[in-house]
Amino acid sequence: MLALVLWGVCAVDYAAPGLFDRAGNLKFQDFVQFPISARLIAQGRTDQLYDDRVLADGITEIVGHPTTIYLRYFYGPQVAALFAPMRQLSFLVQAEIWVALSLLMYFACVYLIWKSCGGLRGSPGFVALCAIAYPSVFHFLVRGQISALPLLFLTLAYLAFRSGREWMAGLALGVLVFKPQFLVAIPVVLLLAKAWKPLAGLIVSASAQLALTLAAFGPPVMRAYFHMLLRSAEQPGTTELRLSPIQMHSLRDFWLLLISWSSEGWSGEVGTAWALYALSSLAVIAMAVAVWRSSSPLTLRYSALLLAAVLVNPHIYIYDLLALAPALLLLADWTITHASHASAPALRVGVYLAFLLPMFGPVARWTHLQLSVVAFVAILWILFRLSRPANAAGNRSSDAADCS
Repeated sequence: MLALVLWGVCAVDYAAPGLFDRAGNLKFQDFVQFPISARLIAQGRTDQLYDDRVLADGITEIVGHPTTIYLRYFYGPQVAALFAPMRQLSFLVQAEIWVALSLLMYFACVYLIWKSCGGLRGSPGFVALCAIAYPSVFHFLVRGQISALPLLFLTLAYLAFRSGREWMAGLALGVLVFKPQFLVAIPVVLLLAKAWKPLAGLIVSASAQLALTLAAFGPPVMRAYFHMLLRSAEQPGTTELRLSPIQMHSLRDFWLLLISWSSEGWSGEVGTAWALYALSSLAVIAMAVAVWRSSSPLTLRYSALLLAAVLVNPHIYIYDLLALAPALLLLADWTITHASHASAPALRVGVYLAFLLPMFGPVARWTHLQLSVVAFVAILWILFRLSRPANAAGNRSSDAADCS
């Protein structure tokens, strides 16, 4: 039902010819920043990458008339450079090519994770249907986002961990520096868990990417990029749209929504919300560290790492929850291979809610309670309980048995 509704609406809406859907919105709207930024790089105008006025003018040029579309370019110049080969094509053709490539990456990642899961291997049709119906897929497609890239490297990291190549896993995780909010929790968890090999790989990979970008684009561009990042981190309310908190699914926005009861969504005890965000993030990281250091199978340890990365992430919209797809698959597989375990029913419910609840994020505009975050924390708590010595001793099995 979910797949039919989501993709039926998408098909009808996007069937309208031209740049705009039936509701009058620009198709693949979030993607528009990348062709504009790639063109600036090709024209040698890299000093204008972070000029909001230049981006607005580029959007107006693509649309063909003045528009209320408001976007800001928050990525490093290396991300825009990826789209330079397509710069001669029209915006819509570029967006369609990128969405097609993104879907290929997404389904390839799902396939690779699924193949490693013994419990789910007998249900390929059901897994495919869940992959199609996942709300994050719908959102990243219609908005033309780049969420498939973080998913790709998180999947590669899992496969490297599974094959015992911890250094390679760290290299894959370090690539995520192009979307640095994903690296708020992961390095800290690896550091506190004394996972030195993946941490070293992460540091080398992230440093190499930044060094190459600096060499290619020069210090002025990188200074502008880091200035933009710092400003958005210090004053997120000035860089986000008014209704952004109801579309995000991290601890930060959970507390902002819960404490701020005004219709504007940003007034209220913001300082208290940030303090609670910091404290709850420390608790989440502590649980993820405990799980990672335990004798739990990789399926549970890596899922805990992904949940911590999402919860501590200060800026994660529903389309970026694509990063949770490996965890949902791995945890669903665990509940099948450990069906008799006392925690399996609760974990199965948690996975179902984590799959579904992000779609209902906008309801938080009235309830001021982002239930998806509650589900993510609940799953992490179950994983933490499972990692305790008393539980791990009775349920220890090899990774090959869980996901062979």
